[in-house]
Amino acid sequence: MKLSRKHFLKQMSLLAALSSPAAYSLYHNKNEDKEYSPSSRQRFNMCGYAAPKIETVRIGVVGLGMRGGDAVERLSYIDGAEITALCDKYADRVEAAQQTLKRMQRPPAQSYTGEEGWKALCDSNNVDLVYIATPWHLHTPICVRAMQHEKHAATEVPAGKTMDELWQLVETSENTRRHCMMLENCCYDFFELLTLNMTRQGLFGEIVHAEGAYIHDLSKDWLFNKKAYADMWRLKENIGQNGNLYPTHGLGPVAQCMNINRGDAFDFLVSMSTNDFTLGPLANELAAQDDFFKPYAGKPYRGNMNTTLIRTRKGKTIMVQHDVSTLRPYSRIHLLSGTKGMAQKWPGPPRLSFSHKWLTPEEFRQMEEKYTPDIVKHIGKIAKEVGGHGGMDFIMDWRLIDCLRNGLPLDQDVYDAAAWSCLFPLSIRSVSRKSKPVAIPDFTRGAWQTNKPVTLSLQGGATTGVRNIKPQLKM
Repeated sequence: MKLSRKHFLKQMSLLAALSSPAAYSLYHNKNEDKEYSPSSRQRFNMCGYAAPKIETVRIGVVGLGMRGGDAVERLSYIDGAEITALCDKYADRVEAAQQTLKRMQRPPAQSYTGEEGWKALCDSNNVDLVYIATPWHLHTPICVRAMQHEKHAATEVPAGKTMDELWQLVETSENTRRHCMMLENCCYDFFELLTLNMTRQGLFGEIVHAEGAYIHDLSKDWLFNKKAYADMWRLKENIGQNGNLYPTHGLGPVAQCMNINRGDAFDFLVSMSTNDFTLGPLANELAAQDDFFKPYAGKPYRGNMNTTLIRTRKGKTIMVQHDVSTLRPYSRIHLLSGTKGMAQKWPGPPRLSFSHKWLTPEEFRQMEEKYTPDIVKHIGKIAKEVGGHGGMDFIMDWRLIDCLRNGLPLDQDVYDAAAWSCLFPLSIRSVSRKSKPVAIPDFTRGAWQTNKPVTLSLQGGATTGVRNIKPQLKM
């Protein structure tokens, strides 16, 4: 078929317009986003939504390995929370969790085991909240089934691995009016809460740039540890996926300070990864010594360091890094840079600056005492005694239960879960395109312009006590 001169020139103009990386990527993402979202309008705004009060929150915990097993004990301290169901693929883990309940003077829970035991738990009628600590690929399916069966869902990070999954979470939450919260515990760490409160008080002025990270060498002790992750699932996630696979620990706290989904929104990202210089060689080395590791030798592991840059709708920037396979001290960075001051947590101790130098330790202590938020004053001491990453895990769990019991909006809603988690698939896409810009969809579908910022207010809440299992735990 012969092309007319007019049609030929039109095609050449389109190709020329898409020749730049930004234009090419944004054009294709615009079309790709249409397949992700079957609805162009928000069905119901879950931001600021207060579900009906639940006097006693009945909890089903799915996934009883490291994170889930610890959660059973932490949740057992909270008044008004009752663990009514336990589920894991492995029966011995369920039994271990039952023993935890016994030690915590709690009644036994209904047990579910096997590959699909979680489905029966979600279908049951004795659970209000499904608390999910499974391998990543199960996070979205369990959340969706829980919400479809009239239960709230709280999942470990990330909330989903694909854009389809994240949109499914958003639309299911809106359709069912059930909460879907990502258990991003780092939002409840003490310095992160302090800087959130200082941001709300205007001490940093307008936040124009932020940085977060997950830099934590997991290679030998965790990724290649036969006893760490069941079926080596965490190691497998690092094969064939080159991008930021774990963005939310660094991103969540700074996103809250910058009012993402609540006054501003992500616009697009660019992402770049190094080659892999450690995981592949380590897999080959271990395979030469132990046949168990032979299936993991010669595989395309993700690059050691990934750096992703985000630009927001209001022209601000965020850098997020991911590296779990080189010899570096642990860091989440947590840097906020504003027009009047800045804060940074790593490297070194937490620091504040409102000039060209850091505050002295005494000046920092005075600021900390003045701006420590009410939630830390109320539950912080007990949280440190209960434990869980220094106490932030317990603050998160207590806050979730207190909000459900008092009918308060959650600090992290389904739009946060989707927006923070989408760096997983979108960074992979950018890296695969030689770091071309990739558009980030607006999961709120315009509601970010009027949604109210997170304040962690205790008004109407803070009525949930802590059980005095240990003598030192007193409200």
